[in-house]
Amino acid sequence: MLTREIVIEAADSVAAPYKTEGTQITFRDVVVKDRHVSMTVIGAAASAERALEASLREALAAAGAETVHCRFRASEAAPQAASSASAGAASAAGTSAAAGPVRGHGAGLEANPLLSESSGTHFIAVASGKGGVGKSTVTVNLAVALARRGKRVGIIDADIYGFSVPDMMGIEERPEVVNERVIPIEKFGVKVMSMGFFVEDNAPIVWRGPMLGKMLRNFFAEIAWGELDYLLLDLPPGTGDVALDVHQMIPQSKEIIVTTPHATAAFVAARAGAMAIKTEHEIIGIVENMSYYISKSGEHEYVFGRGGGGRLAESLNADLLAQIPLGAPENLATEPDFAPSVYKADTDTGRIYLEVADSVIAKCEA
Repeated sequence: MLTREIVIEAADSVAAPYKTEGTQITFRDVVVKDRHVSMTVIGAAASAERALEASLREALAAAGAETVHCRFRASEAAPQAASSASAGAASAAGTSAAAGPVRGHGAGLEANPLLSESSGTHFIAVASGKGGVGKSTVTVNLAVALARRGKRVGIIDADIYGFSVPDMMGIEERPEVVNERVIPIEKFGVKVMSMGFFVEDNAPIVWRGPMLGKMLRNFFAEIAWGELDYLLLDLPPGTGDVALDVHQMIPQSKEIIVTTPHATAAFVAARAGAMAIKTEHEIIGIVENMSYYISKSGEHEYVFGRGGGGRLAESLNADLLAQIPLGAPENLATEPDFAPSVYKADTDTGRIYLEVADSVIAKCEA
């Protein structure tokens, strides 16, 4: 069976002859699905790309791959702006980091056009009590569904330690800097900003709490968002520093809470809901992810139990917006707009997300 580990091992052995002194070839975003392989190759010399790709195809075909799709990217540093977002992120791989001047709450953000009362932007924080419930998947697909409904949408990947939105959406580009403002990457009609754009080779972020708030402020102060109808914030799980900063910085933000049907997941998610209530943030509703698995015979199998989302909605006096089935999008790495985690609009799950988007629009724009 072809696995991600086998692919990476084979790719590393093939890349060895193409490495030169002072350079390193690495592989990111390796996806293996039904013997179709997709990967990003970082650091290869432009003159060697074609030969390296041919060698990779040959080696991976011998390992059992039917198709191999390679995306090449130079190992240049992230764009450097006057932004302390870039400066702080560039040193994120160390044991600590220090940011430059930050326009914090009460020191410039009040004048930010996106946060002004006249902006008309609806802020929606997507929260969960614990990790692994699919919060980022829900954020990405809800944002894409809102864009499909004709809305101007942005995402802030506010999970600074566990950033994942760029990879989920299949984004390989890095942001550009124009007039000392960082331009967010746009895909599927959604503008995206993430810590992942400023970190090389999936380096860990080792920061203490205050740095997280500074980075979040920079995502408003230093980014050229333009006009948006909706800005979704993918929060870290739990009720820590970033969630508290969002509640303080964006008092008008509403909240969607993601859980699985498992009783423990719903029990933990209730804490995120209690925090929203305590800080007077409206809970738009609950999304129960991984609600059931549809077998080949068409039967619904409740892998993680039943009822957690409904009980959570009842305890928080909120609506249960959707029950999302367990599964992955049927996307192929060879598709021009490939994204590992974005459901197509004409699939069953894609239609569920469109219904969630309609509910969100009705609640926010009533």
